[in-house]
Amino acid sequence: MRQWVLSFPYQLRFLFASRPAIMGRVLGIVYRVIATHLIKKAGQTYATARTGAVTLIQRFGSALNLNIHFHMLFLDGVYVDHPDGTARFRWVKAPTSEELTRLAHTIAHRVGRFLERQGLLERDAESSYLASDAVDDDPMNQLLGHSITYRIAVGPQAGRKVFTLQTLPACEESLDDGVGKVAGFSLHAGVAARAHERQKLERLCRYISRPAVSEKRLSLTPNGNIRYQRS
Repeated sequence: MRQWVLSFPYQLRFLFASRPAIMGRVLGIVYRVIATHLIKKAGQTYATARTGAVTLIQRFGSALNLNIHFHMLFLDGVYVDHPDGTARFRWVKAPTSEELTRLAHTIAHRVGRFLERQGLLERDAESSYLASDAVDDDPMNQLLGHSITYRIAVGPQAGRKVFTLQTLPACEESLDDGVGKVAGFSLHAGVAARAHERQKLERLCRYISRPAVSEKRLSLTPNGNIRYQRS
């Protein structure tokens, strides 16, 4: 099994938070792009091979900022059908940085086309932006926008950047792993568990399914501020 993590530009995080049905359609696009990559890399077609994945949608980052991103556990290969009705698993090599960049480009292109057809994205000669109809007048949207960009939403310091501390990567992740980045889309696939590594797979499943602050304890200080302490 291999973990694929996809994050999105700020504007799409905002759109997905306010329109979850659209996010579900985008997830289908992302799955098909990665599944097609795995099948072709194994030298197969959709008629002869299959793969599969489980996706958990995380909505927050470690700073409790709104950051919708996909954690997908994909089979690290495909099942090839045989004439006698059996299927055999065929492992494929880990994606290279070049492949991740190409996949991120394909995902960005197809998601953009889909949102244009839905009337949610408009393009000009230089840039793309959300259509005016994509954003309603819900007062919650202002709070969502501030949370995405790490800014204080209300009070005398509204609009100011929040001071944050970046967390260290998980122990099983390597800083040398390739990442594909295109137009605000970021695709990472550097963590995998082989068939016999059951404990690692369990840790990976627990990691992607935990809440953003599951490894921290939240408590109040005497002056009423929230304090985070790793458990």
